[in-house]
Amino acid sequence: MTQLTPIRRAPGPCLLDTALSLSAHAVPVLPLRAGKGPFGNCPACKGNACGGRPNMKNPGPCHCPGVCHAWAAATTDPAVLTSAAWTAAWRRAAAVAYHPGAAGLTVVDLDNAAAVDWARIALPATRTVPTTRGEHWIYRGTMSSHNAVRPGVDIKSTMAYARYLGPGTGTMTALPDIVRALAVKEASPVRPASDAIAVPAGSGGGECPHRTPAYLDRGIAMAEQRITEARSAVHATVYRTFLAVLSTHGRCGCLTDTHITRLFTAAQTKGESPRHCTDAWTNARTTLGL
Repeated sequence: MTQLTPIRRAPGPCLLDTALSLSAHAVPVLPLRAGKGPFGNCPACKGNACGGRPNMKNPGPCHCPGVCHAWAAATTDPAVLTSAAWTAAWRRAAAVAYHPGAAGLTVVDLDNAAAVDWARIALPATRTVPTTRGEHWIYRGTMSSHNAVRPGVDIKSTMAYARYLGPGTGTMTALPDIVRALAVKEASPVRPASDAIAVPAGSGGGECPHRTPAYLDRGIAMAEQRITEARSAVHATVYRTFLAVLSTHGRCGCLTDTHITRLFTAAQTKGESPRHCTDAWTNARTTLGL
């Protein structure tokens, strides 16, 4: 799988050297202007008059030799990267960007310290890259890109670009369902029945009692049993169970991807679709303000 590790070159590499190194690892790249923005379309391509690049909303051929169409301009072709038009752009560029989705990657862009703290609790560890104000967490796998999925958190994968800020540290892991769930729209929330579990307010500081493995495992086992034994109203039971688990363990960082997978597996065994499981989990998080 793609590793964002540039090839070592002679001392003093420029942006083009970095771009060529990434492209050699099948990572499509493009130059960015000062201010982290892409170069604008040329006059002939303004307003997608050319028909756009492939995979744009208005697909069509574009043979523009310039750096047009933002993320869709990203390429691994060294002949394009070193062409006269692109070389001129590299001279004016302030940074290198890449198209994560085309490289088989998803970037969770954490824009401030609070977002980073949240990720360290809620998301499985993966490769991290420091940014000016936060971190990029990079996962193997692709999904649609979304901005502001929660405060200070953007998702960049398909039809998006991310700045290249170095190879980062840590082992890149597979894109987890919890990241995919962040992008689920609240179009038709599942409403709990009248006997829904009361949601307690978040507690303050202090040692978390849920970190005792036996306590947490017992809670997850009881949640699995509750879902498994449901004889009717399975949708509502799944939602209420997810809500109960999150209200007890969702604020302290005890839950792992393994625990969530156990709950989703129990629900799917009862006939729930993966999409409904994701919707129910997201709705429960939203209800609790997580």
